[in-house]
Amino acid sequence: MHQTVARPQDQRLPPALNVIALTSFAASLSGRALDPVLPHIADDFGITIATAASFSAVFAFTFAIVQPLIGAAADVFGKARLMIACLVILGIANIIGSLATSFPLLFASRILAGIGSGGVFPVTLGLTADLVAPDKRQVAIGRTLAGSMTGNLLGASVSGLIGDLLGWRGVLAILGGVVIVAAIAVAAGFRGAQLARPPRTSLRALRHGYRTIFTNPNARICYSVVFIEGCCVLGLFPFIASFLFDLGETSLSVAGIVIAGFAIGGLFYTMTVSRFLPRLGVKGMMITGATLVGLQLIATAFGPSWQIQFLCLLMMGWGFYMIHGCIQVFASELSVEARATAMSLHSFFFFMGQTVGPIAYGFGLAHGGKVATLLTAAVCMILLGFACARLLRQRAPSDARV
Repeated sequence: MHQTVARPQDQRLPPALNVIALTSFAASLSGRALDPVLPHIADDFGITIATAASFSAVFAFTFAIVQPLIGAAADVFGKARLMIACLVILGIANIIGSLATSFPLLFASRILAGIGSGGVFPVTLGLTADLVAPDKRQVAIGRTLAGSMTGNLLGASVSGLIGDLLGWRGVLAILGGVVIVAAIAVAAGFRGAQLARPPRTSLRALRHGYRTIFTNPNARICYSVVFIEGCCVLGLFPFIASFLFDLGETSLSVAGIVIAGFAIGGLFYTMTVSRFLPRLGVKGMMITGATLVGLQLIATAFGPSWQIQFLCLLMMGWGFYMIHGCIQVFASELSVEARATAMSLHSFFFFMGQTVGPIAYGFGLAHGGKVATLLTAAVCMILLGFACARLLRQRAPSDARV
């Protein structure tokens, strides 16, 4: 009699996984929350929209630079403990930002927020892998990613609505309170949750891990690609609200809805990937996704109505995750014994791209204009898809060859 095997796979996932999804959701709320309200911040502090976009750039930069340290810190202090501490830091940073009376103080609060957020999401993936057996891990990681995408979606859309009612300070104050409450809930939820096999690390193992990753020829391709993706796609978001303002659409709620279209496209990708992957294959997914992103950048360049821009962002999100999801798979296979390190580097280069992106877009918009800048980004993305399809190959991880 084998009745126990009949239980659904999802029911056997540990309850702590729901807490991890909540953590991912809470941390992701801050990612795009300021984008819809940047024009009002620029007006309050008497700065240009390009300067206001530096808030997104510095958030991404600090998120990126903490990645190489996250794995070691998590092993020293414990993954759950580190996640909770970083949520508290993120909540406090948002509250400080809501009280900022000067540009430098708000800028400093975004640095602190980037550190807090950067210490959460990569650790949630690692903790998920520690808690869940390999045969159920894909389902578990999918739940964690769903929490992150939902956080991005609500962070953008709700911040626009709150911005119309309470201003940008209200956005940060409410966000800070929500994240602090989430930290308390996560601390309570993890009480009693244990790892079956707590991982061990050492400086020597970390050094060996980096060496095995970069001996894989796919490494420089994967990390270059996610850097360009972050620059060309995510670097655009701080300017979406100002594009809508130029069209006479000054509602922050509308800006939030348009930006949220990207996250909706990402959720649509998670629902359709199982159908499209067998038909298109990995190469086809990368080419199709990058081309779809490029076409939406071209459409956005010519300033359509906000309804059309919402659809463009939705399709852009779908296309972006088509190519980005494939790159994530290649990155996860760069090294077997240093997989967490490989994924931390993936996050590092991706968010460094998001750091450079707003700066590059700001320069391009100021000197070349909107159409030329977005067309250049579109061409880069389309060429990127074909380059990935040609250069990336399924290879055995370096540490698996011996």
